[in-house]
Order: sequence, then structure tokens, then C-alpha cells
Amino acid sequence: MKTTNEINCDILKITMQIEELFPELSKYIGEMPVKISYCKGSEIADNNLQDYFDSLDELLINYVTYNKSITS
Repeated sequence: MKTTNEINCDILKITMQIEELFPELSKYIGEMPVKISYCKGSEIADNNLQDYFDSLDELLINYVTYNKSITS
């Protein structure tokens, strides 16, 4: 399992990729539901961060796949 820092790094990377390559998707990032749970003091649960990353990844994959099928 990835550490909190690794997941946060993944989130940052995919967010930057979306903003650089597909800026039209940036508006959806702010609208994505994020479930925040706290555990171990005030740390956000790693599984919630992973879920957020997975939803960003799915957004990007679906967008690229959909647009590729339209342009083909």
C-alpha cells in the first residue's frame, strides 16, 4: 500500500497533467466529490486519498478515450 505522501504526489501529478494537457477538464476537478475522513489524529485516511486519485484517473482516461473515439 502506498504512503500518504506517495498518494498525494500521485494526485499532484495527475492534477498537473490534466491542467497542462486538458485544461477544459480543470473545472470538473473542483466539482468532484471528496469524502474526507480523519483517523490517527488529524490525518486524512489514505483510502480516501486513493479514492480521490482513482476518480481523477478515471476522469482523465474516460475523457481521452471518448475524445479519441470522436476524432477517429
